[in-house]
Amino acid sequence: MDDLHKFDDIVKQLQQKYLAIDQDTDDHLFGLLYSKPITYWDYIQTDALLNLQIQRTTLPDEMVFIAYHQINELIFKMILWEIQQVAEKEDLNAKYFEDKIMRVSRYFDMLTTSFNIMREGMEIEQYMKFRYTLTPASGFQSAQYRMIEFASTELINLIDYRFRKTIDRNTPFEHAFEHLYWQAAGKDYKTGKKSTLLVNFEKRYKGDFIRFMQTYNTKNLWSRFKELPKNDQENPDLVKAMRHYDHTVNITWVMAHYHAAKHYIESGTGDGEATGGSDWKKYMHPKYQKRIFFPELWTQNEIKNWGENL
Repeated sequence: MDDLHKFDDIVKQLQQKYLAIDQDTDDHLFGLLYSKPITYWDYIQTDALLNLQIQRTTLPDEMVFIAYHQINELIFKMILWEIQQVAEKEDLNAKYFEDKIMRVSRYFDMLTTSFNIMREGMEIEQYMKFRYTLTPASGFQSAQYRMIEFASTELINLIDYRFRKTIDRNTPFEHAFEHLYWQAAGKDYKTGKKSTLLVNFEKRYKGDFIRFMQTYNTKNLWSRFKELPKNDQENPDLVKAMRHYDHTVNITWVMAHYHAAKHYIESGTGDGEATGGSDWKKYMHPKYQKRIFFPELWTQNEIKNWGENL
């Protein structure tokens, strides 16, 4: 009898579900008669996922390089998924905010420690051979990472340090885009000429970036933080989580990436240049651009010494 009541209750809930979207419950139940049972490999799309690693050379360690970067992009997707929930949360509070920020930080903690796979998991000789087939591509061209930055902070904090005084909230997005900190890695500001690395990147993603910048202009993590009640903004756990995220992304993770790149690029077996031709040291090292998502949460001395002595 209990099983019958449970069945009736489930049917009623299904009827309510489909009624709410003007659907016929019987049609959906009838469809179940012909649906196939789910399997792990169908649900995860394992076959499709494992067929995305296409090597350009015969060097075996190239597989490590490809799979590693694809894993990074999957993690970036998860990070953006968490940030989006904060951006769109209506009844946002300190506890929810802290939980989401710490989720994202854990993803970046994992990315940081995983750089050992890059440093220790590929033979230098192999990397220095297959890297030339990547030219002019570069990890610089990770669109999702740029979106994480746009979704994390006010746009002014991503502007090249040299131009911040000339840009404010009234500056057109197109103009601000041309002065983002990472433009320095692909542009000669004396001639105004952009590298092929940057030209290709913008051709593919500039429109998406401008729209994304507009979307997150008022709902990035810092904007949402400032919308919280004053007591929530002063919540020590939330402030600690925000600082941890800022430091993790803009110093810890960046420096792990920097040292991994240095391990190969300055190995003495190549020309010492990045595949995309960027000034990779000044682009990557935090002490040059002082990328800080939440500068108001740091002291002037901490900002002054950001990324120093690393």
